[in-house]
Amino acid sequence: MQYIIFDDEKYKNFYPLTLTRSTGDLRVGILKLRQRIKAYFVFEENNFVISEKLEKVYRERHPDWKINSISAGETLFINSRLKVDAKIVKKIEELPINTCFMNNNDTIAAKLKINERKISTENISGIFGSLKNIQLKSGLLWNRTWALISENSDYIAKDFKNFFYEKDNFFETEMGVTILNPYDVWIGENVEIKPGVVIDASEGPVVLDESAKVMSNAVIIGPAYIGKRSVIKAGAKIYEGTSIGPVCKVGGEVEESIFQAYSNKQHDGFLGHSYLGEWINLGADTNNSDLKNNYKNVKAYFYPEKKKIDSGTQLLGTIIGDHTKTGINSTINTGAVIGVGCNLFGRNLISDFVSSFSWGESSNLTQYRIDKFLETAELVKKRRELSLTPAEKNLYNNIE
Repeated sequence: MQYIIFDDEKYKNFYPLTLTRSTGDLRVGILKLRQRIKAYFVFEENNFVISEKLEKVYRERHPDWKINSISAGETLFINSRLKVDAKIVKKIEELPINTCFMNNNDTIAAKLKINERKISTENISGIFGSLKNIQLKSGLLWNRTWALISENSDYIAKDFKNFFYEKDNFFETEMGVTILNPYDVWIGENVEIKPGVVIDASEGPVVLDESAKVMSNAVIIGPAYIGKRSVIKAGAKIYEGTSIGPVCKVGGEVEESIFQAYSNKQHDGFLGHSYLGEWINLGADTNNSDLKNNYKNVKAYFYPEKKKIDSGTQLLGTIIGDHTKTGINSTINTGAVIGVGCNLFGRNLISDFVSSFSWGESSNLTQYRIDKFLETAELVKKRRELSLTPAEKNLYNNIE
């Protein structure tokens, strides 16, 4: 039987992050959603169904993956938004043929025999229409970006227990490094930890992945994850609930936030209860608010409804799409949603919703010329010995 992870139409719930990536590539805890699903099921090959808009980019990046192409035979489809655990895995594995698990109108998983065909997110629901459906309780699928943020601490702890606790641990530190509760600290190969660092796993695990570097006098409080080749700057304060993906540089004060990858917040300034995509740079002393002065729930812009909605949480900072930059001393208001490829600066508060490719002060935004954006994006990727590919350029040219 072949296993396929699929994005459904709810990928739009996670804009602007999923304007440039599959839902399955969103990070929560230590792993991406698809990585966690693959760890629970037996995949013989990397088989994914994603949006047509992303297909060329993913084929370029992952030539060994099978994307939007299904072989004939018995097939188990698993929604990339699944909150996977051992209990739901058992139920899905035992799913009868020609049957699907549903929550309201969302397909959680489906098992059927299928002919060889091309498919994408845009038309996948059609192949589930004739199946017998079994309704399951709600809460089994991710539905909003702010849910990823609010549950990040829990998922770091779960991932540590399930995937890191018994892995080979290169637990070696220099003199002058303080580690509290070392049994809940995992250190990868070639990690560098400078004197004066404090790693506090008293309230949750801390994972420093391969080739990460923690500079002098930084403090990391668990649950926390520092990704491969990421750098924690001198004197940084990394509080609980923070996941930093690979090749990031992070300083200042960070709490309950997720960095997808390749993003920098090198200088002083606060970032809390936020989600940053890739290739983002926050200028020195960029700060965000994550709590309203009246302590009411934060409202945030929700792309599918084209308006702000109640997030259901008191604590929500900012959600920022790929390749966005802020100038020095930028301030970002509670619940601000910022699109892809923005360049924001000035003294005015950045708030509410900033559409993709906006340029300037928040009170006087203009459209960022796409040729200038692509020129900068090319230079940024070149610094990491990567290039901006034709498929990526086409993707950015077609983001609205």
